[in-house]
Amino acid sequence: MSTMAVFLPAISDVTEFVNIMGRFPFEAQLTVGSYAVDAKSLMGIFTLDRERPIQLVAETTDSDELSHLTEAIGRFLHHSA
Repeated sequence: MSTMAVFLPAISDVTEFVNIMGRFPFEAQLTVGSYAVDAKSLMGIFTLDRERPIQLVAETTDSDELSHLTEAIGRFLHHSA
């Protein structure tokens, strides 16, 4: 399992993110506090507060999959200052 912060403020960001996540075979959730939604669900993501970074939990330990995921969603990754 791997966790990273993503930022999806615009509707187009959510759409693109879900399309990218759909390409991966593993389960993934977006979490805010104790609330979690499927990271491949448009409807679920729209229930979250997208004004702040959201935690992505990817249910894989495969280093190749994680590398591909990080590359694919790179523009959505939130790096704290």
